[in-house]
Amino acid sequence: MTENARTTAPTAAPSGTFASLNPRSGTVLAEYPIADSVAVAAAVDRARSAARWWNDQGFRGRRTMLLDFKQAVASDADTLAALISAETGKPRGDAVLEIMLAIEHLDWAARHARQVLRRRRVRSGLPAVNQSATLGYQPLGVIGVIGPWNFPLYTPMGAISYALAAGNAVVFKPSELTPGVGTWLETTWHSLFPTRPVLQVVTGLGETGTALARAGVDKIAFTGSGTTARTVMAVCAETLTPLVAECGGKDAMLVAEDADLDKAAEAAAVGAFGNAGQVCAGVERIYVVEPVYHRFLDKLTAAAIRVHPGGDDTATYGPMTLPRQVDIVRDHIADALTRGGTAVVGGVDAVHERYIDPVILTDVPETSTAVREETFGPTVVVNKVGDLDEAIERANATTYGLGASVFTRNRARGRALARRLRSGAVSVNSVFSYGAVPALPFGGIGESGFGRVHGADGLREFSRPHAVTVERYPAPMKLFALERSERDMTIVTWMFRLRHAR
Repeated sequence: MTENARTTAPTAAPSGTFASLNPRSGTVLAEYPIADSVAVAAAVDRARSAARWWNDQGFRGRRTMLLDFKQAVASDADTLAALISAETGKPRGDAVLEIMLAIEHLDWAARHARQVLRRRRVRSGLPAVNQSATLGYQPLGVIGVIGPWNFPLYTPMGAISYALAAGNAVVFKPSELTPGVGTWLETTWHSLFPTRPVLQVVTGLGETGTALARAGVDKIAFTGSGTTARTVMAVCAETLTPLVAECGGKDAMLVAEDADLDKAAEAAAVGAFGNAGQVCAGVERIYVVEPVYHRFLDKLTAAAIRVHPGGDDTATYGPMTLPRQVDIVRDHIADALTRGGTAVVGGVDAVHERYIDPVILTDVPETSTAVREETFGPTVVVNKVGDLDEAIERANATTYGLGASVFTRNRARGRALARRLRSGAVSVNSVFSYGAVPALPFGGIGESGFGRVHGADGLREFSRPHAVTVERYPAPMKLFALERSERDMTIVTWMFRLRHAR
């Protein structure tokens, strides 16, 4: 296959299939069917029936089966890691780490669903003192998951695990760049429960995702660009199908004058260059206070020089998985330089056909696309600020709000700064560590999307609250009646004023 053949995502073949390509070489890994609207609707119908059975298993039964599924995935992690590495181009070690994180979330969701979602008594309050009130959470039914390609297991499993644990069936449409990972998950599930299609996969291109959003699912969990999210939202709006969307970020790192600069530089390198920068919650902007700016920049530069992309497992990171992203990265670098920025490491010539060498840009105006738009490549902007107040102001100035990080030896100060950052999550003295904590919700605001996966909020995201009241004894006063006595109104008015008007 020629180099030019990789300039676009996979396209349909005349046979109704599409090819999964090796991003290292452009060779075909496998062919997968394109599920049309009829096939997608059939999958959703099967899921609807399976969802009723799955809900009937209760928290205990689902917990047992999900832990069996977890064990099956973990026991064959080598095969799965090889598949992730082949489809994304990332080194196998990165694929193994992705599996580990996904498994931790699956385990947490299975073990905590009952505690979070079980029915419990709530206070009735004075007007309904004779009522016993309870609140529980019930599954929505069938969840459609549209997954990304950069973390083809960890990211969609953030929705799949919590949706399943909450009692829903799932129809998963993986990215057309990584269909094999989704198919592997389905095959593994069916090896355990061959007659229970609680987890199904439909492969295909964009039209398959559109069909899933139109197929009458009870919620869509989408991960991808803001542009695509708007398209999915428009389709969901046709049937008032709710949506949880994680749409990427332009995450900032703040470095204080008292930060451990060695640690900060190492974390910055991981956040900026790991997975070829194809990380929603990576590090794309760094604001360093003036007294330590040059020392930090020197350390980050030294770390970047040691980075080497390549096509084997000894490489720091692999190729760009999405071919057209290469042009976006090149354009952002060029815009930064045109506007007066400086390339301390790399530059436009760091962008190659399949691989991009690490790039560090400095003195980049805040109006540059390299600062304001998601680059999604192994580049980072490092700008000097007068103080942390200015750093906060700049960090909050974009429309994105997914994650952020703060580096300071004073942890109390770090927590205070974290509370001022406009983002869904913040890590102090590390980068995106919140994504490794299953109990913490993950998601963004603004251009980064809405809704949450992971944690108790992730379980509730795929549930509906169900309120029940049961009369314990007849009401002492008939307030909710067409004819109220003057005596009852006098008493209740006096009680109201005593309670609320003093």
